[in-house]
Amino acid sequence: MEHIAFIKTLVGILAIVNPLGAIPVFLSLCGERSPKEARAIARITALSVGLVLLISTWAGKPLLTFFGIGIPSFRTGGGLLILLMAIAMMHAKQSRAKRSPEEEDADSDKEDVAVVPLAIPLLAGPGAISLVVVAGQQAANLMDRLLISLCILAVALIVWITLLLAEPIGKRLGITGLNIATRIMGLLLSAIGIQMIAEGLQQLFPGLS
Repeated sequence: MEHIAFIKTLVGILAIVNPLGAIPVFLSLCGERSPKEARAIARITALSVGLVLLISTWAGKPLLTFFGIGIPSFRTGGGLLILLMAIAMMHAKQSRAKRSPEEEDADSDKEDVAVVPLAIPLLAGPGAISLVVVAGQQAANLMDRLLISLCILAVALIVWITLLLAEPIGKRLGITGLNIATRIMGLLLSAIGIQMIAEGLQQLFPGLS
C-alpha cells in the first residue's frame, strides 16, 4: 500500500467515524456519571469501535461470500449509504442510518451506553463497516490489510482521546464549531461515497468504463 493510499484510508475511516460529531451525544449520556465512569465509557467505546472495524476488515469478505453478495454490489450499496450519510453530515445532522429515534429513546434504559449506542451504531455504523470491508477487499496482500488494521487502531485511539477530552473540546468549539467540523467530514465522505459508487457500477456494468 502506497503512503498516499494509507493516508487516504486513514482519513476516510476517521471522517466516517467522526468522533467530534459524537461529543454532544457522549456528554449527554455521561452527564450524570462520575468522571471515572465517563473515562471508562470512553475507553470501552474506543475498544468496541476498533474491534468491530477490525472484524469487518478481516471477516467481511467471507461473510459476503456466505450470503452470496458480490463485492461490486456491496461497493455500490456501501457507497450510496456513505453518500447519504455525507449529505446528512453536510446539514450537521446525525444520519438515520447510524441512529434511529427508537434507539435514542432507549438510551436512558440502558446501563452501559459504551457499546450501544456510542460504539454501535453511532461511531462504527453501517457506513464505516462498509468502508473497511471494501478497503480490506481491495488490499493486494497481507501487509496492505495489516496497514488498514493499523489505520483502524489509530482511529480507535483518536476516538478514545476525543471522548476523554469531550468536555473541554465541546466548550472550546461550541455547537457551531462542531457543526463546521461535521460538515467538513461530510464533504470528504461525499467524495469517497461517489468514488465507491462509480467503481462498483463500472464492475457491475463494464460497458460504462
